[in-house]
Amino acid sequence: MSKTILLKNRPQGTPQNSNFEFIEEEKPSPKDGEVLLRTKYVSVDPYLRGRMRDEKSYIEPFEIGAPIASAIVAEVVESNNDRFEKGDFLTGSLEWKEYQTSTAENLRKVSSDENSLSANLGILGVTGLTAYFGLDRIGEPKEGETLLVSGAAGAVGSVVGQIGKIKGLKVIGIAGSDEKVELLKSKFGFDASINYNKTEDLAAAIKEHAPDGIDIYFDNVGSYTLDAAMKNINRLGRVINCGAISLYNETEKPTGPRLETTIVKQSVKMQGFIVSNYQEHFPEGVKQLSQWLNDGKLVKEETVVEGFDSIPQAFIDLFEGKNKGKMVVKIY
Repeated sequence: MSKTILLKNRPQGTPQNSNFEFIEEEKPSPKDGEVLLRTKYVSVDPYLRGRMRDEKSYIEPFEIGAPIASAIVAEVVESNNDRFEKGDFLTGSLEWKEYQTSTAENLRKVSSDENSLSANLGILGVTGLTAYFGLDRIGEPKEGETLLVSGAAGAVGSVVGQIGKIKGLKVIGIAGSDEKVELLKSKFGFDASINYNKTEDLAAAIKEHAPDGIDIYFDNVGSYTLDAAMKNINRLGRVINCGAISLYNETEKPTGPRLETTIVKQSVKMQGFIVSNYQEHFPEGVKQLSQWLNDGKLVKEETVVEGFDSIPQAFIDLFEGKNKGKMVVKIY
């Protein structure tokens, strides 16, 4: 038998375990041209919350009563596909199932080294590529500039800050606990960090660490954190809108300061993106990230939760900031 996780109903506000349903199915058999995959690692990511809404976006929403899907590393346990052998590991978008069949058309083979398997969901996967292309292509960093990162201890933010240091930037991170702000400096090499939960005036706290202003803001949070960053943005500054986790569970559209005047007066570039915009350049990004990782210039940080049944709770925990770096679920 094989377990599958379905979207039972659409969350209202923060997702709950009751929004998910576990079912058991017969373990499938691969047809000609297919492989049978056993899930090894599952990526849980904030953007999945958007797919749980019944609204148009850059990717189709999940259907009620259908399996949820995300980035996964899986092992080939049986192959009727000439390109792959039993024991190979593949990664790509797959469903939350213990076992599933696939033509592997949109999957790529990765090293079987146990120490690096989960990295293909994080620093060498979509997470690392999001940080790399967002900062490089939109941020256009120049040595000596100042970079501010929100959600800085998370999967994307922690990589953004490290790449910023490689590029010769002064890097300031915003996170939600004393433990995380210390981690930003001690492990990821940030120059300064701010605990937003202990800061009454975030804009003033940013100014204290960046008295000459911010040149690049990599935003993973949105809301008042974006407002505070914009109060410190320099002329010709660049704002990279990667995510807005503070708003994902809102049931009403929030309002806030209007940014148009600042954007015009300071000639600020503000651009949102999704990593697939740069899909044709992924090999370049993986090559560079791998080199930096092998050279010790990048540090991998993961929060690993174990067990297939733990997947929904691991996803929910993202919205309470319980992860440091990339959150992954190890199945076996």
